[in-house]
Amino acid sequence: FVALKEERRFEVWGRTDAGRWRLVRSYPVLAASGISGPKLQEGDRQVPEGIYRLDGRNPNSQFYLSIRVNYPSDEDKSLARRDGRTRLGGDIFIHGSAVSIGCIALGDTAIEEVFVMAALSDRPVPILIAPRDFRQSAPTADDSSVGPLWLKARYDALAKAMTGFKE
Repeated sequence: FVALKEERRFEVWGRTDAGRWRLVRSYPVLAASGISGPKLQEGDRQVPEGIYRLDGRNPNSQFYLSIRVNYPSDEDKSLARRDGRTRLGGDIFIHGSAVSIGCIALGDTAIEEVFVMAALSDRPVPILIAPRDFRQSAPTADDSSVGPLWLKARYDALAKAMTGFKE
């Protein structure tokens, strides 16, 4: 999965028999709070940015259906310790409905499809969450200028990971 904050787009990719990535479906993001930049603390209403994986599905979510994102990842925790930050927050989901305070809301019809696709995967499902589509143009100094010192490296890693997800 690839989630693009600025474009408000959620993409589902699958591997072909030849091992290449192919766009399966694209959905509009109906709600995602915050601005460009990573989630740094509980209550900042930011959608995290980075390379994560999905680590649970909830068929009884108050937002119809939901899929948990493994934020904070081990990398997030390590960077927070280095920065002296605590209370990183959590409970980040991709879900139905059209409201969000740090999650990615796709609406009920879209989350049904995404939920089933995630459930059918026979391996952990990665999700790349980026401030904008780095496939269109590489990260610049402006992208990370108002964030922590490690943000440039994270955006560079995201851009590199996204290179395979092109039609």
